[in-house]
Amino acid sequence: MNEHLEQLTPQPLWRHFRTLCNTPRPSGHEAELVAILEQWAERHGLAHDRDDFGNLCIRKPATPGREAALGVILQGHLDMVAQANADHPHDFTRDPIETYVDDGWLRARHTTLGADNGLGVAAALAILEDEELVHGPLEALFTLEEESSMGGALHLAENWLEGGVLLNLDSEDRGEVFIGCAGGADVVVEAQLPTAKPNSDEVVVQLSLTGLVGGHSGIDIHRGRGNANRLLIRVLRALEAYDIRLVSYRGGTLRNAIPREAFATLMLPADEVKAAQSRVAALEQVLRGELAGVEENLTLTMTPLEASPDQALNAHASHMLLAALNVAPYGVERMSSTVPGVVETSNNLGVVSLDAGRFHLCALVRSLRDSAVEAIADRFRGLFDLIGARTRVENAYPGWTPAPDSALLARFRRLHRRHVGSEPAVKVIHAGLECGILAGKYPDLEMISFGPSIRGAHSPDERVELSSVEEFWELLRALVEDLASDAA
Repeated sequence: MNEHLEQLTPQPLWRHFRTLCNTPRPSGHEAELVAILEQWAERHGLAHDRDDFGNLCIRKPATPGREAALGVILQGHLDMVAQANADHPHDFTRDPIETYVDDGWLRARHTTLGADNGLGVAAALAILEDEELVHGPLEALFTLEEESSMGGALHLAENWLEGGVLLNLDSEDRGEVFIGCAGGADVVVEAQLPTAKPNSDEVVVQLSLTGLVGGHSGIDIHRGRGNANRLLIRVLRALEAYDIRLVSYRGGTLRNAIPREAFATLMLPADEVKAAQSRVAALEQVLRGELAGVEENLTLTMTPLEASPDQALNAHASHMLLAALNVAPYGVERMSSTVPGVVETSNNLGVVSLDAGRFHLCALVRSLRDSAVEAIADRFRGLFDLIGARTRVENAYPGWTPAPDSALLARFRRLHRRHVGSEPAVKVIHAGLECGILAGKYPDLEMISFGPSIRGAHSPDERVELSSVEEFWELLRALVEDLASDAA
């Protein structure tokens, strides 16, 4: 599948990306891809090993005469975000990604593309097999489970890597180079809430909110897009006027993706159904008006269900849960006062579910300040304590402190001016690059992050600009060769 990718340029990079598209690799399911890459390394006579967590490192000796050059680590993560449109059945553990070219961009049919971070991985592999490139000692570090927990970076072996500079290939904007990123943590809330049997006069309906754009919960959090959880909770709060009780709820599938869809099953008195339907229709128009120009495909529906559940939340529990969710922290908390235009602190209400009284919430809090992450986590704890829920913080990872005077950055800027003809924008990103974690384990490493232009990451609208991939490849080759020149 995806034979057309090998007709794109640069051909070596796209050939490797085809392998990635054809090999299922959602977070936690990277083993097949790791085995394929190990076999590839052996065929090319390259040393490779894994650390205890399973992260893979492939090594290539320096070009003869460049052994004294500073070693370069090319770094990316193997996993991808698994998101598909609700009406498109796709098993990310078995099915390949189907790609196509559309007006200068590469897209996937109804799913995430995996350009994040498949293109970085493909570029590193292409560098390793480039026999014309003059280079110092090379290491390609491929980490696991970045999208789900940063697990690979968090558990990366110390004293394992040998290089002196690290090129993170997980950025998403041509013409930009990143020197800092936000840290973050998952806030998980859970509770077993009291239920009661249906009343004789109650009927069951399903509310569906679909058609949102979604996106990356860090770099897109300030763009004013709708969050399906926030919007559907708002609708449910309005419907409390009709004595509803929640039966079940599911909204969002990943804590680092802005939820595009949410669904709630509820019970209400039969004689309130008509009024509730009218209210839902009116609320759909209200939400469409508020989000005009951003969410043009927002759809809100209420559908009667025939099967009656055995239990629903009792009236008090339903009301308290909706009240808590309605005021839960969400979105941009603060813009940075030191890095203009950059979000300092935010929170994504990513995954919410209710089933048989079991409530679960997972939010991803991001910040350039670790203290702000802790403060928002404590707000969740204080709020959900009021309904008897348990709150815990997990998968915390540090931010990456900018080093604007870095020699590596100066070198990249010089090469960017030479090859692209313009000065790159030096940026700090409101997302969880692995650089912060890696810097904690290897504090002497100089790092930068750059990549091609990717839009719609973490959603089925993900796409990459083909011309930006060519530019990214040229810059990467030039930088690796320039770093080796110090030993000439």
